[in-house]
Amino acid sequence: MIQIRKSNERGHAEHGWLDSYHTFSFADYYDQAHTHFRALRVINEDIVAPEMGFGMHPHRDMEIITYVISGELRHRDSMGHTAVMRAGDVQRISAGSGILHSEINESTSEPVHLLQIWLFPDHKNAQPRYSEKSFSQAQPGKLHLVTSKSGRDGSIPINQDTDLYLGKLEADGSLTHPLGSDRHAWLQVIKGPLDVNGKTLEPGDAAALSDVTSVNITARKPAEFLLFDLN
Repeated sequence: MIQIRKSNERGHAEHGWLDSYHTFSFADYYDQAHTHFRALRVINEDIVAPEMGFGMHPHRDMEIITYVISGELRHRDSMGHTAVMRAGDVQRISAGSGILHSEINESTSEPVHLLQIWLFPDHKNAQPRYSEKSFSQAQPGKLHLVTSKSGRDGSIPINQDTDLYLGKLEADGSLTHPLGSDRHAWLQVIKGPLDVNGKTLEPGDAAALSDVTSVNITARKPAEFLLFDLN
């Protein structure tokens, strides 16, 4: 079974300094049919104006993953971490028992474009953790493991049984990801278009897949996407 979440059907918030699209219910946007998918709670596609952003604010009991598509994002948190993230960088925060953090566009002239992802953790009140890794040099034609429960193969460990992959394809390239009988997949298109199990997806579109043995992905043009393998 495959269900398509079209980009233009997402929630949308325009705040002048922030242009944000919500795949799942978030803030003032509520859609009973799209509150989460398995452990996935939030996928927000944000475009933040120069020198603007989110000031210090709290989180707890959530796995937060940020992927920078373009631009520069400055991060600060109550654990003492500071960083400037650039295109291809992934950041993971396990908010656990509670953290404060801020995210500000570092540039004085260019917007920053990012995906912010929240996953429900598999237990509450975990010790807060921070990790960052660059995938800017990720080669097309394969899936790059970004996060996993165990941190296997050099991936970033998270408090959830979710494997997150970054994929890039050249035009006419293809990939197949086998899916276990008790597993589910969510594919989020960053650049495209892509054909996924016979369905065509454009940038910003997503596909939820259950009761399938594999996720079959073909690019018509150079493409980039995130693939979540969830329990």
